[in-house]
Amino acid sequence: MSDLQRWERRASQVEIFRDGLGVPHIYGKTDGDAVFGMIYAQCEDDFNRVEMNYITAMGRMAEVEGVKELYADLRMKLYIDEAVVKKEYQQAPKWLKQLMSAWADGINYFLHTHPEVKPKLITKFEPWMALTFSEGSIGGDIETISVNQLKAFYDKEFQASLVYQERNFDEEPKGSNGFAIAPQLSATGNALLMINPHTSFYFRPEVHMVSEEGLNAYGAVTWGQFFIYQGFNEYNGWMHTSAKADAIDHFALTVEQRNGKYHYKFGEEWRPFTEKTIQLTYKEDGQLLKRSITAYYSHHGPVIREEDEKWVAIALMVEREKALTQSYLRTKTTNHQEFRAIMDLKTNSSNSTMYADRDGNIVYYHGNFVPKRDPSFDWRGVVDGSNPATDWRGLHDVEELIYLENPVTGWIQHCNSDPFNALGKMSPKREDFPPYVAWDVENARGINAVRILEQPRKWTLESMIYELAYDPHILAFEPLVPVLKKAFDQLPATDPRKSQLQSAVDTLVAWDLKTHVNSVATSVAVFWGNQLMGMGRGLDRPWDAYVFDYLAEHLTQKQLIDALDKAVAKLGEDFGQWNTPWGEINRFQRVTNAIQGKFYDELPSLPVGFNSSMWGSLAAYGSRAYPNTKRFYGNVGNSFVAAVEFGEKVKAKSILAGGQSGNPFSPHFVDQAEMYTQAQFKDVLYYREDVEQHARKKYKPGQR
Repeated sequence: MSDLQRWERRASQVEIFRDGLGVPHIYGKTDGDAVFGMIYAQCEDDFNRVEMNYITAMGRMAEVEGVKELYADLRMKLYIDEAVVKKEYQQAPKWLKQLMSAWADGINYFLHTHPEVKPKLITKFEPWMALTFSEGSIGGDIETISVNQLKAFYDKEFQASLVYQERNFDEEPKGSNGFAIAPQLSATGNALLMINPHTSFYFRPEVHMVSEEGLNAYGAVTWGQFFIYQGFNEYNGWMHTSAKADAIDHFALTVEQRNGKYHYKFGEEWRPFTEKTIQLTYKEDGQLLKRSITAYYSHHGPVIREEDEKWVAIALMVEREKALTQSYLRTKTTNHQEFRAIMDLKTNSSNSTMYADRDGNIVYYHGNFVPKRDPSFDWRGVVDGSNPATDWRGLHDVEELIYLENPVTGWIQHCNSDPFNALGKMSPKREDFPPYVAWDVENARGINAVRILEQPRKWTLESMIYELAYDPHILAFEPLVPVLKKAFDQLPATDPRKSQLQSAVDTLVAWDLKTHVNSVATSVAVFWGNQLMGMGRGLDRPWDAYVFDYLAEHLTQKQLIDALDKAVAKLGEDFGQWNTPWGEINRFQRVTNAIQGKFYDELPSLPVGFNSSMWGSLAAYGSRAYPNTKRFYGNVGNSFVAAVEFGEKVKAKSILAGGQSGNPFSPHFVDQAEMYTQAQFKDVLYYREDVEQHARKKYKPGQR
């Protein structure tokens, strides 16, 4: 059978329904059919993002973007060896190989039927490629490796002036909120789950995939993958939140050259490094050029930098097939016992998991891949890799980690915050766990969530959205405004700022700490807070201190006043007056399909009342000004959001930033934008009769 015959046969077994907002609902006879149709629909919506995710994952960005991406590619290729991944594919279970083959066929059939779409690099997808991008989170473990330090270690002299723009993990917190409500606190007696990831906008579309083999999953899929990453089925739902359960370690190695080979000390012996030649390709002046790098590996993992005359190796999870298995199979579980068994694969390395189901269970897993270590070492930094006592000792079982099942509180929250506040006063104690199990610290979102959840009430799907997930308080300023008031009251009457800043101080003091489009206080607070955070970087803050209490206690009165003076001046300079409402500053705009968004003050945009998760806004909206703008435009935060109720029939509401399609000419490019800015959720169409009733289009892959 030819490729085309195989594709067409598969397509004949698939139906795609597009609802009124363009969300694809895919039906297939087998799971493979559903995968084929689901990835085909993704390619229809944004093939560019599908392809770019795999170009990145396979370490081939420099072939598209040029030499500036060369060492980012090296970072990926430290782990992605095509020959090794192909072998892993061949050794994978038959069912998984079939899904990977269906995945590749779906993309290739899309390209065959859409000759006008020109790939940047990958003209034919192969099944093994699915293993190069198998986990789905926004902050992969590999991205913690510094590209510039890699270059300095492996290739310092080549392109000596080349500096890679490293990802700034502090620019805007990329995390998530997860809330689970038990039946005893639900108005209907059903468990509730809030799925609220915070990602860069358009990082995941909304998809529904169904087969006659027990698959019926709905939620958000990371572009190019074939499993629902954040979502639910008829029986249960899963929500991943970024957490600091320690899954990565750095080991300092003492190195000597012996007999022409580099060795590292380990105990009483000297071990040779494993050497691996990595071939890199990059585009320059229209040509594809080659460069070879010899990478070094200890038994911990690859060497990634030199520090204090030691080589530093990194250890992290490398379990591609198991990760893909776990990611897919959890979407087909029907109860907590099955879900819990899938968690025993232990490959959800960078995230925690919030869970709820039709049986009324609510569960929280803090981390999943957590190595056992000697707790006498400080695992926050670099440990001595020559000491055998620092070696990992296998993985912790789920029960050995922070594991909360059906707590007496009737609720669980995690907002990338301190898991020892996940249940408020009933939370587990930090001293009962090795420190590396949770380096997490409290944040304003976690404090706000507990404040709300501890108030007695009976929750509904709607109240979980509007009274919890979209609560407007930004509690970061709760400890800061009183110290500002005190500092301002102590200003000498002769200080000109006494009159200049009086109105701004009065506005903050009278503020109810709620963010909304008409709030002047929100504008003043954000501009003032940005100044304070800059000043706070000079403080020696303990890692476990709540940042806003610490700033309130340690910034001087002069710094507090100076920061407000600069904030008021900046508001006046940029917007003509300091008392500008937040909605005039904070905007939503989508005018291009570029992966890195571009924004323009002169083009239409929508006001947004939400705020940065940094300040404690549960409805996270990370926005900032750009070099060509005065206004702030959102690019990260609430993207796909869903609230789910698990009753006799599952019920859900969702919203997506902007729209389903990446095509600016599609009606679904921004058709959810106004709904998004006003927190107007749509009803999820889950059951086939509802999908068919509201479908705007029905077709098979290959049909236009």
